[in-house]
Amino acid sequence: MAAQPLDDLVWDNSFTRALPADPISANRVRQVFDAAYSRVTPATTEAPELVATSAEMLDLLGLDPNVGASEAFVRAVSGNEPIEGSDPYAMCYGGHQFGNWAGQLGDGRAINLGEVVTKRSGRQALQFKGAGPTPYSRGADGLAVLRSSVREFLCSEAMHHLGVPSTRALSVALTGDKVMRDMFYDGRPALEPGAVVCRSAPSFIRFGNFEIFASRKDIANLRRLADYTITTYFPELLDAEHLTIAPANYVDWFAEVARLSADMIVHWQRVGFVHGVMNTDNMSIHGLTIDYGPYGWLDNYDPNWTPNTTDASRKRYRFSAQPQIGAWNLERLANALFPLVNEVDPLTDALNTYVTRFNEKWPQMMADKLGIVGFAPVTDRSLIDDLLELLVGAETDMTLFFRGLADVDTESATVTDDELLSPFLEAFYVREQLSGDHRDGWLNWLQRYRQRIAYSGQADLQRRATMNAVNPKYVLRNYLAQLAIDDAEKGNFELIKQILEVLRKPYDDQPPHNRFAAKRPDWARSRPGCSMLSCSS
Repeated sequence: MAAQPLDDLVWDNSFTRALPADPISANRVRQVFDAAYSRVTPATTEAPELVATSAEMLDLLGLDPNVGASEAFVRAVSGNEPIEGSDPYAMCYGGHQFGNWAGQLGDGRAINLGEVVTKRSGRQALQFKGAGPTPYSRGADGLAVLRSSVREFLCSEAMHHLGVPSTRALSVALTGDKVMRDMFYDGRPALEPGAVVCRSAPSFIRFGNFEIFASRKDIANLRRLADYTITTYFPELLDAEHLTIAPANYVDWFAEVARLSADMIVHWQRVGFVHGVMNTDNMSIHGLTIDYGPYGWLDNYDPNWTPNTTDASRKRYRFSAQPQIGAWNLERLANALFPLVNEVDPLTDALNTYVTRFNEKWPQMMADKLGIVGFAPVTDRSLIDDLLELLVGAETDMTLFFRGLADVDTESATVTDDELLSPFLEAFYVREQLSGDHRDGWLNWLQRYRQRIAYSGQADLQRRATMNAVNPKYVLRNYLAQLAIDDAEKGNFELIKQILEVLRKPYDDQPPHNRFAAKRPDWARSRPGCSMLSCSS
């Protein structure tokens, strides 16, 4: 086999080395017991073609920035060419889906290549999504289509540049094969172009990895997995002189996962991101946003919005419920870890770390969005609560509103009503809704806001810079992703690359690219892919 660009990566496949493998080599759908993973081989495809790569990820992995031009690279990242040093496998895990225990799930559409040791960011696991069947495919084909792959690729990188903890994406490639999917679950399947995403994270270990062992009362392997996770990814929690892991170490680790998860969800609320499918198998133990399926950003601020058609009636994973679902999911992880601790109170205290952390970070995050210095709970919380009530009083674009609020004049002695409202008028989807009592409510709130900023003594120039550093101008709106998908399905990948480039600097004014900051157009309100999405991939 000829050398190819990824052969120089330094692999240290600790997961497969430290944890038990599936003793059965047959790649057929089945229940897998007494194992953390099953070794598999990515499927070969008809005619792989590179769609896009992330320059930052190429750099992070120490790869040549021009490597994407080589046919060997395309064959490697599409699963068509083995990569020297890798050890491909699919993880075994379970999970609670929409509040119910689903039993064994596992990597049905993902194949882990192994772990690369990088100079810049330590251990990074590489994983294909859409590279073929595994024992966990549950009767499906293990493949992915272009539309979901483009969305995952763009969103992974967009979230990173927004400062939101996230898995990353190295590349997305067409396979040249067609994949049958029923996009709307309405009995009308159609052939779509297949694709593979190559994504990265310190590891892809999820809450569900622990749940599956606990559900089967396989305490020995539950302990092995927990010990491996702590020693490999959280060694700072261990006493350097006493490496034996005690129950207290499991509790400390769980508390750290709770803290990381709280921070992640505060970031989601900050930028208006809705994950859409917060099942426990989609929760990373690193506090990373993982598994980009039917996600979306709030266009008009609607706390009850979910992008997931499967969740349209219950709205379990709506925007406003994400903090509570995070706590619920952590409780499921605590239940899974109980056999290692055998005490309720320490795990309860650790779970409360999430609540305490979120309740500290969320108000401060909102104060930062408003440019408030020295958050004062007694007065500032009511200012925040009243603002959120106003935002739902009329269709108001969340991203455009907070960006425009930074331009409100808080220094002039007198400002007319029209001047107060002018900076964020563009945020209203139906301008006529800004009238009567609703308009009066806004004017009253803006005068209170001006007084609060004046009290802090912060100049508008500094406040604007502070606010614009946390309130993005550009987010990956669903309609933008869909336009890029439309072009890609016609063989034109340029819009994907343009959007990726713009989203690399989401907080910067980029006048040539203002069209990417525009609010959702009317035609996108109900078009498939532009409003809600299914879990179909």
